[in-house]
Amino acid sequence: MRKTSLAIAAVLATIVSVEPAMAESCYDLWYERNSIYDANGYCFTTTLGRQTFDNSDCYTKRARLSADEQWRVDQIQEEEARRGCNVN
Repeated sequence: MRKTSLAIAAVLATIVSVEPAMAESCYDLWYERNSIYDANGYCFTTTLGRQTFDNSDCYTKRARLSADEQWRVDQIQEEEARRGCNVN
């Protein structure tokens, strides 16, 4: 479990350094947001989610995010709304 937490922290450190407004496309925002959920065991149900992320290691439909992860997801969702994104 500790290795997973460290891996997630490393991914977040990289992700958090980039502002959502700098993402090139709505798909980039969608991917970044869902990468956070994937790292937390989320089981994707949409066709795009299942095609993009490996569900073989998923274990929940209610991923528990850390405060930092939730903050980042909130930022991304705000940017998606601002742009009118509708990827999935």
